[in-house]
Amino acid sequence: MRKVLLTLILLIGVHFGNAQNNEILADSYYKKGEFKKALIIYQNLLKEKPYSYNFIFKVVDTHQQLEQFDIAEDILVQRLAKRRNPTLIVELGYNYQLRDSLDKAQILYDEAIAYIDEKPNYIYSIARKFEEHSLLDEAIKIYNKAKQLTPDKNYNIQLARIYGDQGNVEKMFENYIEYIDYKPNYLNNIKRSVSDFISENKDNENNVFLRRQLLKKLQQNPSPYWYEMLSWLYVQEKAYAKSFIQEKALYKRNPESLDRIIELAITALNDSDNDTAKDIFNYILKTTLDPSTALTAHQYILQIDSKNADKKSLDRIEEKYKELFQIFGLSELTLSLQLAYGEFLAFYQKDTDAATKFLRKSMKLNISDFQEATVKLLLADILVLQEKFNEALIFYSQIQANLKNSTISQEARFKVAKTSYYKGDFDWAESQLKILKSSTSQLIANDALDLKLLISDNKYEDSTRTALKLYAKADLYTFQNKTDKAISILDKILAEHKGESIIDQALYQQAKLFEKKKLFDKAEANYLLIIKDYREDILMDDALYHLAELYNTFLAKPEDAKANYERIIFEHEDSIYFIDARKKFRMLRGDPIN
Repeated sequence: MRKVLLTLILLIGVHFGNAQNNEILADSYYKKGEFKKALIIYQNLLKEKPYSYNFIFKVVDTHQQLEQFDIAEDILVQRLAKRRNPTLIVELGYNYQLRDSLDKAQILYDEAIAYIDEKPNYIYSIARKFEEHSLLDEAIKIYNKAKQLTPDKNYNIQLARIYGDQGNVEKMFENYIEYIDYKPNYLNNIKRSVSDFISENKDNENNVFLRRQLLKKLQQNPSPYWYEMLSWLYVQEKAYAKSFIQEKALYKRNPESLDRIIELAITALNDSDNDTAKDIFNYILKTTLDPSTALTAHQYILQIDSKNADKKSLDRIEEKYKELFQIFGLSELTLSLQLAYGEFLAFYQKDTDAATKFLRKSMKLNISDFQEATVKLLLADILVLQEKFNEALIFYSQIQANLKNSTISQEARFKVAKTSYYKGDFDWAESQLKILKSSTSQLIANDALDLKLLISDNKYEDSTRTALKLYAKADLYTFQNKTDKAISILDKILAEHKGESIIDQALYQQAKLFEKKKLFDKAEANYLLIIKDYREDILMDDALYHLAELYNTFLAKPEDAKANYERIIFEHEDSIYFIDARKKFRMLRGDPIN
């Protein structure tokens, strides 16, 4: 008996497996447009399972693809004679529509819609069938009717999706917002759905629709999720000060955590909105009772103040650092502030000796291996700043040995390569960069690839590697913030090494330095030269994008910016700038973003 049962199970399994394989094969034929082959298999599958709606619809659909509408109609009519299933009614209506019998089709669509009056459990299946055939107005009628029939259920998410497909963005937003009211915990999902329809431009029509609806909701019912959604919209528009107003209101209603406000401050800072970031950090200082949070806020404020500060201001900032160490002490808890101070001494006060002396004391604290590595990494950077390359290489190598396969270890390896490159040891630098091409950190991998290409493209052209050495020297000056010296070295390359492959690199690097000094006309000239003379080289899309950004942001030439973004879209589809260029091109053209 057990053997018979086992045999039956095996036979059923084989039969089920064959049916599944046959369906996959038929689907494959269908997708390739081989409808006759697909139809034979679907018909056989329907014979095996004559009550399967899945195979009924596939057979009917395939007949429709072959324009065999009479056969499709006969199948549907025969089935409906046995049972008036509303999804089959929709399908028959669609079959009439394909034959341009629109009046007959509409009668059947209305019948299917009316069906839910008595049987609301068919709401979703009928609506989905309408959606399958892009009969979106009918699907909307179903869901709107369902609201009255089943008031305990919510259909806003389905309606939002359909209105989005129709391009009716205002109605889509309206339904998404109603759904948030129904299920506030879906707020982040709704943000993701909405994000494709808005842009950085606050005057974009879609942005205006969403902002207007959110403000209306806030007036009617000032729930926390409306403040959060409006704050999120302002962040998308890079209006961080307006977002801060919403976040403060949200915090007053629920003063448990400053995490969201801290996150906003860091976002503003990363987007170079230093004034707003500083305002937020000052608010955090006034509000928090947590010493660690206060310390973090102090650190960011000092780092913001250090940018573009004169000598007198820098001295005042240094005194503030010292004051904070007196209050909070020197321990592993203030290590982040110690690193910031070391960087401040070296890169702003230009006192590298004081910086290295201070950081060596930090290394003697009771800190973890990872914390020690972060101190060593900064110490090594300062040694490179001093051109003490061999000492720097020792620290970088120690990090690699002590924290193998970690991100900081990979960063240290990249800095070994970069330091070797500064020294003129191009072969060793290249060997390290080859290893880093597969780094788990995409940023390190990209930087490693860029530097490797620079070295490999230029080291063989001249046996003395004169131009490459000069370029490395200019790179070092850039790192040391000796911008004028770097520009001068690049001028020397451009004058003495005409025709060599390094020229486009020199033009590009010099253009970035001109931008740093706000010499935008000179930067423009360099980018234009690359575009004119080096259109086949790897920096072509970089030059197009940065020139477009220059026109868009600093030179007030939106039409020229648009032209350069457009060239990236149509001539450089594999560029890392493609998505951003397309977005900014459409924004400049005034397109609705969706």
